[in-house]
Amino acid sequence: MTNQPAHITVGELAARFLELCGVKAAFGVISIHNMPILDAFNTRQKIRFVSSRGEAGACNMADAYARVTGRLGVCVTSTGTGAGNAAGALIEALTAGTPMLHLTGQIESDYLDRDLGFIHEAPQQLAMLQAVGKAAFRIRNAETALATLREAHRLAFTAPCGPVSIEIPIDIQASLMDLPADLAPLALQPVQPDAAQVAALAAYLKTAKRPLLWLGGGARGARAAAQRFVDMGWGVVTSVQGRGIISEDNPASLGSYNLQKPAEDLYQSCDAMLAVGTRLRSNETLRYKLKLPKALYRIDANAMAHNRAYRSDYFVQGDAAATLNALADILEGQMQIDKALHADVQAARAQAAKAVDATLGAYLTLKNALEKQAGPDIWWVRDITLSNTMWGNRAPRLNHPRAGVHALGGGIGQGLAMAIGTSIADAEHGLKRKTVALAGDGGFMLNVGELACAVQERAQLVVILMNDARYGVIKNIQDDIYGGRHCYVDLHTPDFAAFCTSLQVAYFKLKEPAQTADVLSQAFAASGPVVVEVDMQSWGPFAVKFAGPILKKD
Repeated sequence: MTNQPAHITVGELAARFLELCGVKAAFGVISIHNMPILDAFNTRQKIRFVSSRGEAGACNMADAYARVTGRLGVCVTSTGTGAGNAAGALIEALTAGTPMLHLTGQIESDYLDRDLGFIHEAPQQLAMLQAVGKAAFRIRNAETALATLREAHRLAFTAPCGPVSIEIPIDIQASLMDLPADLAPLALQPVQPDAAQVAALAAYLKTAKRPLLWLGGGARGARAAAQRFVDMGWGVVTSVQGRGIISEDNPASLGSYNLQKPAEDLYQSCDAMLAVGTRLRSNETLRYKLKLPKALYRIDANAMAHNRAYRSDYFVQGDAAATLNALADILEGQMQIDKALHADVQAARAQAAKAVDATLGAYLTLKNALEKQAGPDIWWVRDITLSNTMWGNRAPRLNHPRAGVHALGGGIGQGLAMAIGTSIADAEHGLKRKTVALAGDGGFMLNVGELACAVQERAQLVVILMNDARYGVIKNIQDDIYGGRHCYVDLHTPDFAAFCTSLQVAYFKLKEPAQTADVLSQAFAASGPVVVEVDMQSWGPFAVKFAGPILKKD
């Protein structure tokens, strides 16, 4: 047996604890206020530390790592400005329900909270972190460090999941403590449904002839359970966050074509919908005016989901997999489901896809060629950009519950960093999927420094960079609402070919649709980070202008 040290620092305690949580990669920026933690990472060589170019990017990387692996994402920042830089990305992780741990520093305990003007102090840092995450704690001494880490991990994975920050003064990070005999995290206990409530829900659903499942991000761990309902004959539709829980090639799947008119027409032909692990968000329900089946039942681990956005005819609190499996145990062999339902789902999907394709103009070539080149085994990472809204949220078809990674909260500039975190997760966990990112020029420039991080880490990813040299959606809104008065939307962008060359990034330019298949083939064959710039000025506009979230008229 290897001899264990009698004493370790609190920084090493954090490293050892994260190892036992199954963390294989962490992300951040080294500083004088987190060096005991990162020194332990480096000394122990059990966790790969990825040096991002900014804390916002590091947090986005950790977010994506957690989404792809289902494990804890870890971000390490400095105190004050460093922690503040991560705030927007923490809000994204909170919106997406991502289990994350954000470790940050603070000045020496002797000077903390005394209003001394001590260099690097951020007096309200803890309050800031509480505001942008699920919870935030300060470790005040070595004796309570392990308990705080355990509670933060538990909270991060407790529904609704989210990022938890821990502030550790630098002297506490460096302080010595006895090596605990047991460093393991607390066991995570999924919310078990009440058996009587499951039975009651089954009684409501038993007579349904045309039932649909709506699967959200909270059901990503329930693939096998959801498949049992498909095997019974149920149809499936997903939120954008729930894509791939049931493979989108499955005849039962409407994919995330959840708000197009053919989908709404299908809903009106169905007599029951069971929404699982979804908030039925505004932009996926026409601001809560989408007509769903008359009978709406819900399952969610978060009790507060009951009657939110839409009234629930019956609600069961419980983990998605546990509750769906318990429900399937009762319903299997007991339902008489319309055998035409799956065909009707496919017809609705084809009509909805055709309607979306009709809006794309020349970009239909890109969408179709990308789907053919990428195949089903990809991680599909998207920034907030016009192309993602037009088609990326629905195509290409995904076949894995965690294959879709996108900026759920609506903030631009996070896609590149998310793609890096996804690629690192793939490499460290042996997942063997290609990482493909869709970004616009405006968002790409916001965190473009992370492209240097991608090179340094040899991240295997392809970025499809949609360059129209403007904020395209905002320009369309100005056309639609502000009489065509354009202001603050035109963007100066670099010569991306020269920029990528300077960073030793493989670069390709798509000047016209006819080049698409050949260029994508070369890009996917290249190693390391790759940028494919789509010259939207040459390609021309979409066939239909998109000017903000689709609203339904009363």
